[in-house]
Amino acid sequence: MKNAIYKYSEPKNEPVLQYGPTSNERLKLVSALNQIESEVYDIPLIIGGKEIYTGITEEIRMPHDHRKVLGRFHLARPEDVKMAIDAAMKAEKIWATFTWDERASINLRIAELVATKYRFLMNGSTMMGQSKNAYQAEIDSACETIDFLRFNTHFVSNIYHEQPLSVPGIVNKLDYRPLEGFVFAVSPFNFTAIASNLSMAPILMGNSVLWKPASTSILSNYYLMKIYQEAGLPDGVINFIPGSGPVIGNEVFSHRNFAGIHFTGSTKTFNNMWKTIADNMANYRSYPKIVGETGGKDFVFVHPSSDALEVATALVRGSFEYQGQKCSAASRAYVPKSLWNQVKSYMGDMLAEIKMGDVRDFSNFVNAVIDEKSFDNIMGYINHAKSSSEAEVVFGGIGDKSVGYFIQPTVIVVSNPHYKSMEEEIFGPVLTVFVYEDEQFEETLHICDETSPYALTGAIFSRDRSALIKASDILRYAAGNLYYNDKPTGAVVGQQPFGGARSSGTNDKSGSYLNLLRWVSPRTIK
Repeated sequence: MKNAIYKYSEPKNEPVLQYGPTSNERLKLVSALNQIESEVYDIPLIIGGKEIYTGITEEIRMPHDHRKVLGRFHLARPEDVKMAIDAAMKAEKIWATFTWDERASINLRIAELVATKYRFLMNGSTMMGQSKNAYQAEIDSACETIDFLRFNTHFVSNIYHEQPLSVPGIVNKLDYRPLEGFVFAVSPFNFTAIASNLSMAPILMGNSVLWKPASTSILSNYYLMKIYQEAGLPDGVINFIPGSGPVIGNEVFSHRNFAGIHFTGSTKTFNNMWKTIADNMANYRSYPKIVGETGGKDFVFVHPSSDALEVATALVRGSFEYQGQKCSAASRAYVPKSLWNQVKSYMGDMLAEIKMGDVRDFSNFVNAVIDEKSFDNIMGYINHAKSSSEAEVVFGGIGDKSVGYFIQPTVIVVSNPHYKSMEEEIFGPVLTVFVYEDEQFEETLHICDETSPYALTGAIFSRDRSALIKASDILRYAAGNLYYNDKPTGAVVGQQPFGGARSSGTNDKSGSYLNLLRWVSPRTIK
């Protein structure tokens, strides 16, 4: 029986490799890309450590070259989901025998494997399957994935050391129990790191998980699952079950041992899940923990005192990195009339230099949107703006899906602050700008606050401190992550805990101890 008390010190964020033209890391990444392209993947379910080939498959295609089939993946049937639940419940008993520091050791081993042995395969699979350029893949599937794993180990160390006050004659203790049942992790396509954190955060706290990855990120997520196994995660602690949301959800949400959901995706889907859970409440052993990060309509609000070049840089970077497919991407901007022409000119110069194309050409800043459905949806907003008397497309506006799902970075200027593309989530390379009269700064702040149902990220630009304070006060509940004089993207684990409220989710702040607390059911012992 071990009697040592472990304390994991705060780690440093993983350094970002730059992939310069003659760098060693670029050579290794190109080799990984070639390896991925040369293989034909046949990706199974993994339940209780066993690979399950259902024969019901979908193809994995590259978004930037949809003629290229990377392989196929198998979809879960109802009986597979039931098998996964049984495996999770069986593994839960084994996992409960592991001390928290042993669980943490596996976490750190996974981080080490991603940082070293599998770094370039993780990045390459994210590039090829999710159409991220090398830098966007590096900060996601390598650095942020590693940071979640290492920082969560530090956070859990602090959590377990937090104990209540004891007084003479009485000893009081907190027992941080895992939830009673299994956790359902539902991950999105846009961040490999999010997929890892959604599955691994509950695991670290002693839970077992059913993980449904997004169909459009299967390749990188499958590599993650194989890394978990190599790191020594016991069979059944995570069960990898790609498939249809309704098919899997019907089995999960009706099961007595459903204990929680860790979700990132659309607001509509999350709302439907919440309703289904509520309708099944009488069937559950305990109240499920419902944790979700959902939609966003992220803003940049500019005061007349701002620096036009800084604003333009933030708008281009914040709106068009990864084709605007970040939950935090700048999607609407409020720019004073006195600055707009200057900001517009700077943006035009920057956009003229941006290259768009295949991820294997490292000079391309913009790549493809994730699939045809997304392409058609985004182009619908652009075409609506082209025909509207309230909107003008000033940059971009062209899409081509003949080879890949490519859409030019698009900037729309509107006369109506409640125009369609100012209010609705688009999730693509589209920024809508409302140019306001300088003297209507405060009035326009209230419009910004009341326009969108979402409240994920936002940015305020101002060199006037009093205006910055006023804007921050009026927009206090408009964003869970607020940035001063910076783009509203790029939250770093351990530095900017991430999450929003209103229709953007439950604001449980991934990248901090706050999220981990949702995956325990504390017991007080006197």
